[in-house]
Amino acid sequence: MTYTVSIEGSATSFSCRGDQFVLSAQIEAGFAGITVGCRGGGCGVCRVQVVSGTYVAGRMSRAVVSCADADAGIVLACKIFPRENLRLRPAQKLSVQTPGAGGCDAMNAMPDPHA
Repeated sequence: MTYTVSIEGSATSFSCRGDQFVLSAQIEAGFAGITVGCRGGGCGVCRVQVVSGTYVAGRMSRAVVSCADADAGIVLACKIFPRENLRLRPAQKLSVQTPGAGGCDAMNAMPDPHA
């Protein structure tokens, strides 16, 4: 299935398949509404806030998307697949994550192989 992705503040939109990352679809369409960085989730420059629409997200580093960010709908465009039409807002500013704050550590914890 194909969905429409629009960026707030821009009159242009682009199509994105449900099996395609939003950032990849934007690059393929030749659109420049979302900043492109490493394309792998490590740099955080493609941070966006999902204003409307649903998506499935891949794993995102808490170094670039904190728990508070995720609660506010902020994700990495290189790590989300649309499940319906999306309206996005660029969200470049990185929030500072305090270690041990909230439930983030539990979400990032790796299983102890010796447990």
